[in-house]
Amino acid sequence: MFHSIPEAMQARMHSLEQMDLLDRADGTPRLQRLRQISSEVGRFIAILAASAPAGHMIEIGTSAGFSTLWLALACRATGRKITTYEIVPEKAALARQSFDEANVWDAVELVHADALDRLPQLNEIAFCFLDCEKEIYGPCYEAVAERMVAGGILVADNAINHREVLQPMLDRALADERFDALIVPIGKGELLCRKR
Repeated sequence: MFHSIPEAMQARMHSLEQMDLLDRADGTPRLQRLRQISSEVGRFIAILAASAPAGHMIEIGTSAGFSTLWLALACRATGRKITTYEIVPEKAALARQSFDEANVWDAVELVHADALDRLPQLNEIAFCFLDCEKEIYGPCYEAVAERMVAGGILVADNAINHREVLQPMLDRALADERFDALIVPIGKGELLCRKR
């Protein structure tokens, strides 16, 4: 899966990494920054996504589409599609550009909307990558958790570096009898949950 990343996808990933580095260095306001995952975390979530059971593959918080490109690799390898939700218009536009340049529309559906408004219509979620504003992790977790299939995988980013904000949601997930869960010390910390 990772040994044959298409050239156009590699080029866009590199471009997004450079944009993210610049955002972090030049004082771009927090909400406008890409704040994307590392390539190491991208590989991690792609491996997990490729291992997910049958069902819907979703991402909550697209930003410019860096993590989505990694998930698209997993979806192509398994003949599926990732549906990614982004509420910020400027970021949705950047994501469209990413998916155009990387030529991944066969494996990606971009939904410019609030995922919390759309999740009630979605069932049988097999995989979810959660990387949105930390204040809504709790409601997103609950909405996804009740709609996951057995063996479904939920990964939430920033479980270590934003632990103070996420603590109530993390405590809930780690104690949730519907899941086996732990925090993986990769990147900025990934909460990994598998539906029993």
